[in-house]
Amino acid sequence: MLNKKEQRTRRALQTRKRIAKQQVARLTVFRSNLHIYASIVSDDGARVLASASTAEAQARKELGAPGKGGNVAAATAVGQRIAERAKAAGVDRVAFDRAGFAYHGRVKALAEAAREAGLQF
Repeated sequence: MLNKKEQRTRRALQTRKRIAKQQVARLTVFRSNLHIYASIVSDDGARVLASASTAEAQARKELGAPGKGGNVAAATAVGQRIAERAKAAGVDRVAFDRAGFAYHGRVKALAEAAREAGLQF
């Protein structure tokens, strides 16, 4: 019997196999209780082209009180920031890799904010 983390990892690997066939960069998301992280990974998976998170000093300053990185508003801010950084790195199209997390709440907010800021996926 798989525990919760192993189940999520299994779902994430299935998604990454499907994304690898598309030959596009992927926007991968990780969420913890306190923070949310987003990275644009090259299509070969060799390097990170752009990243953003609520753990960055600038983001923490904007969010105000400590511990405010784990909400929908913070995820929306990270989505906008990752889209800006992706465009600066020359990336317009990505595949969304939710890393086994449900497309709901913070993950959904990040994805929608990135779409509104101009990323296509």
